[in-house]
Order: sequence, then C-alpha cells, then structure tokens
Amino acid sequence: MADKTTSRISGSTVVMGLYLLFLMLPVYWLVNMSLKTNDEILSAFTLWPRDLTFANYATILTDASWYMGYVNSIIYVTLNTVISITVALPAAYAFSRYSFVGDKHLFFWLLTNRMAPPAVFALPFFQLYSSVGLFDTHIAVALAHTLFNVPLAVWILEGFMRGVPKEIDETAYIDGYGFGRFFVKIFMPLIASGIGVAAFFCFMFSWVELLLSRTLTSVDAKPIAATMTRTVGASGVDWGVLAAAGVLTILPGALVIYFVRNYIAKGFALGRV
Repeated sequence: MADKTTSRISGSTVVMGLYLLFLMLPVYWLVNMSLKTNDEILSAFTLWPRDLTFANYATILTDASWYMGYVNSIIYVTLNTVISITVALPAAYAFSRYSFVGDKHLFFWLLTNRMAPPAVFALPFFQLYSSVGLFDTHIAVALAHTLFNVPLAVWILEGFMRGVPKEIDETAYIDGYGFGRFFVKIFMPLIASGIGVAAFFCFMFSWVELLLSRTLTSVDAKPIAATMTRTVGASGVDWGVLAAAGVLTILPGALVIYFVRNYIAKGFALGRV
C-alpha cells in the first residue's frame, strides 16, 4: 500500500514538474535572449549567454522613448482599474440586493459588451476622442477599457455580494449606519477577496490589451506594447532589446499577482470566477 502511494506521489510530482518546465521555458528563453547580443542570438543556438551583457536593459532604462512606454501603460492601467472597480461596486450591489424590471436583461447586456472584440469599438472610440480632444491621452485609453472591464468586475463582484447575507445590511441600518458608511466600513471588508480578484482581472486585461491602446494614442500616451514595434528597422529586428522589453513587461503583472495572490486564491474558492 505504501509503495503504491509513493508511486502515485512520484508520478504526480513528475507530471507537475514537466508542466512547470513547459510553462517556464518560454520565460527562461526570453530572459536568456535579453542578456545576449544580437550577433550571438543570430549566429548560434546557446542555452545561456556566452558574452553576458546588460546593454539591452540599459537601452530601455536610459532612452525616454522606451521607458515612457512603461510609464504610460502603468498610468492608464491604474486609472482604468480604479474607475472600473469604483463603478462596478455600486452596480454589483444593486444587482445582488434588488430586483427590478429588466434586471436580468441588463445584466446580460453588460456581459455582451465583454464578449465583443475590441476591434469593433476601435473606430467609434477613435472618432469620438478625436472630436472631443481626448485622443492620445491616458484617460482616453482608461475609459475605453472600462467598456470591457466594468462588466467583468460587476459579474465577479455580484457573485461575492450574493454570498453576504442581507441580514448584515439590515442590522447595520438598525445600528444607525448610513449606506455610505456601512458600505465602506462593513460591506467592502467582507468582499475584499472579490475586490482583489476583480482588480486583478481589470489590471491584466488593460495591461495586455493592444488594439485600443495603440489606436487611441500616438506619442504622449503611447504604451510599451506599441513602442516594442520600434525594434523593427532597416537593419532588421533588434532581438536583444525586444527580449529585454518583454521581460520588463512581464514584471508588473508578476508583481500584481504576488500582492493579490491570497485574494485570488480565495476568489477562485468562494466567488464567481
């Protein structure tokens, strides 16, 4: 019996190890390329850099046209996450606590916005923002992304809020709490896991989305994903710099996952994810 258990554990360990290796191999290769020169990348297949160099990272961190792409991306992604969660919280509360005419149809309509591809809205947003003077601004991209992130956040938060008994609301009102104070002091801490999960998905979608962010910006708010196309020139592709930019692009998402990892775990266990 013990031999069978040991064999089963060993088999699971091997499968998990192979799976993690499969996931981490592209990341390792990206880091490996970022520490090589272009000549080494194009001349030979090597598992690690023969001539270790940090010049590719230095290019990105010292060239304003490069590092401002990260600054622009972080600005509009943060704006979008804050706006999406702020709007989604009261909307999700209304869906979870009240019944009104057309509530299910409205909820479904919100989700259909999330199902539509960004390309459908690229031209309308471009024309609208060009007309009102918002083109090439951070708030333009942040507002455009709310079209997709608010429905997602409402859907996630509504599932968490339904898990909170309505008696808590009634008890708070009896104790003299106004709605605002009750919502911030009592209700939001109870759904902190849901807020963390919703914020994570809003951040990640806005960070990786390219079409709208590239269409609605040109210079001042140009994101890093669009800036990375600059590596293609008359002399070919600057693979080393492109790989270094890719590594630095992964870091913000990894940091967000690290800080909200506990909320994400609870969210997948308790909420609608």
